[in-house]
Amino acid sequence: MKALKTILISMALLGTMVASAQKAVVRIYPKHGTVVTTIKKPRVVVHKKTNFYFADGVWYKARGKRYVVCAAPNGIRVKRLPRARRVVVVNGRKLYKYRGVWYKKSGRHYVVVNV
Repeated sequence: MKALKTILISMALLGTMVASAQKAVVRIYPKHGTVVTTIKKPRVVVHKKTNFYFADGVWYKARGKRYVVCAAPNGIRVKRLPRARRVVVVNGRKLYKYRGVWYKKSGRHYVVVNV
């Protein structure tokens, strides 16, 4: 009976460890210069007569029928940021940071800035 109890307790502990391990989500983002063929639900943003595509916090430029991952140009505006953004106060200014890109709130938009 004692051995059965030990086995059941061990299985319960092991089950909770496995269940908690499955909750972790690892996201891998592409590096600058990476070429992709499709983008999931991109937002088209026109900046200085150039189309940029913004999807899940990653900026792209069109190259033929493909897209190249690029840096966010300064001054470009987007309506929404991903939920995983961080709010940071820098020199008394409230800024938002997501994937190394800094944004400031300007009206109803977020504008890319240098920090």
